[in-house]
Amino acid sequence: MARKHVAVFASGSGSNFEAVVSAVAGDAASPYEVSLLVCDKPGAAAIGRAERLGVPVYAVRPKSYPSREAYEADVVRELRSRGIDFVVLAGYMRLITATLLDAYPNRILNIHPSLLPAFPGLHAVEQALEYGAKVAGVTVHFVDGGMDSGAIIAQEAIPVQASDTAETLFPRVQEVEHRLYPAVVRAFAEDRVHLDGRRVTVEGGLGL
Repeated sequence: MARKHVAVFASGSGSNFEAVVSAVAGDAASPYEVSLLVCDKPGAAAIGRAERLGVPVYAVRPKSYPSREAYEADVVRELRSRGIDFVVLAGYMRLITATLLDAYPNRILNIHPSLLPAFPGLHAVEQALEYGAKVAGVTVHFVDGGMDSGAIIAQEAIPVQASDTAETLFPRVQEVEHRLYPAVVRAFAEDRVHLDGRRVTVEGGLGL
C-alpha cells in the first residue's frame, strides 16, 4: 500500500498536529506522512512546531481573499499540487465550506474535546464543566458542512472529578487526544475506516 500524503490544518498551538506527525516519526512502514501544515494564522505556534519537525507550511490569511470560498480554492490548489490524499483538522478554528468538502469528500477528519453531539463548538471543556457533566471526552469525526456534526469515528470518555477546573481537566483531555487521533489517522490511511450513512466502523479496531 502506498503511503498516503496528509495535510494537517491548525490555527493555534499545534499540539495535535505534532502528535500526528510524531506518531510515525522514523517509521519506515508508516501508512501516512504529514506533507503539509496549513495555517490560517501566520503567527500561530503550530508554524514553529512544523519548522522544528521539518514539515512544509502553507500559511495564509483568509481575510486576504474576497470570500471564504476563494480562500479555500487557493488552499485546494496547494493541496493538489502536493498530492495530498486526505486532510486532518487539528485545532482549525474555521468552518469548512463546500469548496474544500467537495474537493476531499469523506476525506476530512476532525477532533473535538467532548463526547459529541454534546458540547459542540468553542470551549467544549468549559461547556461541560458549566453544565455539570460527570463525563467529558474526545471525539474524532468526519467533517461535513455543520459545526462538529459529521459522522463519529471514535470516542473516549474522561471522568470529571468534583474538583476539576478547565485548567485541570484540559490536560487529561489533551492526553487522550494525542493518543486517539494518530490511531484514527493511521487506520484511515490504511483504508480501515468505513462510512455507511452516519455509521462508521473501523476494521480491526484502533489497537489502543
